[in-house]
Amino acid sequence: MKLTTVTYSLGVFLCSIGNLSVAAERVDFGREEYRENCLICHGEAGDGNGPYAHMLTKSASDLTKLARENRGGFPFTRVYEVIDGREMVQGHGTRDMPVWGSAYRVLSGEVMFEVPYNPELFVRSRILALIEYISRLQK
Repeated sequence: MKLTTVTYSLGVFLCSIGNLSVAAERVDFGREEYRENCLICHGEAGDGNGPYAHMLTKSASDLTKLARENRGGFPFTRVYEVIDGREMVQGHGTRDMPVWGSAYRVLSGEVMFEVPYNPELFVRSRILALIEYISRLQK
């Protein structure tokens, strides 16, 4: 009984030390996703002034104003639907940006081909990380 308590305490201690090093190396997945896939059109600040913005036929959205333009509330569902893009959003018109839901689904097969996985969870996790980051860009 005493050995079990000591073993348990040692395990908790080692885990807490491990968590300290993980916290120091924390990766901002949403930011990385944004930088990899969105920055080129929407810009570093999310204001729609990315390096390719001048080549677009329609201006990239200013992602910093989403909450302000939605009476102060971040439009989570709308943003999710636009990023996912696999179903047409009523009133959205034509697709002016990539269909990331489909792209992420293809990527899931390339990345996770050796292990059992749920591709939809892979897609959702990428989109949710991205939305969380975009929500932090609000002014």
